[in-house]
Amino acid sequence: MKPPLGRPRDDRVDRAIADATRAILAETGYAQLTVDAVAARAGVGKAAIYRRHATKQQMIFAAVLHDLLLAPPPDSGSLRGDLTALLRDIVANLTAPPAGVVPALLADVHGDPALAAAFTSTFVAAERGCVEEVLDRAVARGELPHRPDPAVAHALLLGPVFAWLFLLREDPARLGPVTAALAETAATTLTAAPA
Repeated sequence: MKPPLGRPRDDRVDRAIADATRAILAETGYAQLTVDAVAARAGVGKAAIYRRHATKQQMIFAAVLHDLLLAPPPDSGSLRGDLTALLRDIVANLTAPPAGVVPALLADVHGDPALAAAFTSTFVAAERGCVEEVLDRAVARGELPHRPDPAVAHALLLGPVFAWLFLLREDPARLGPVTAALAETAATTLTAAPA
């Protein structure tokens, strides 16, 4: 078997680029971040960045959203409890990046098919997988007669959170107490969903 052509990727460079991107985002915000500034902060050439990321948006996505960890919450014993815990994790992940990054990046997702595909296959897929597991538990416990459409359930959970954080621009700290009410509404709606 032939070895791959070219030099192997250096994980230190990947980390330096990601760290520099996050630091600059926190300092200057999404719109002002440039590949030049990231290259200078990371101590790498722009070519090293462009070998990894075709666009600034893809670089930001890789640094901020690609590796966010979202796992199904522990089994609380109820659909409401599981949904509450899952919503808290989703809120924490959406508010962890520097302020304003998620909505700005999502605005760019629609114009970049590669970025949209990456967003769907990582961030969205991870969240939807958690929703599916929570729904499967509820079916196994007898709380739901069947598993509702996971895409609909995901939208039902995520829609209010996005509206609260990015449309209404409410304080994320205030969303904490609201998650139980959102989870209760979602659980009631999902329980009544037709087969």
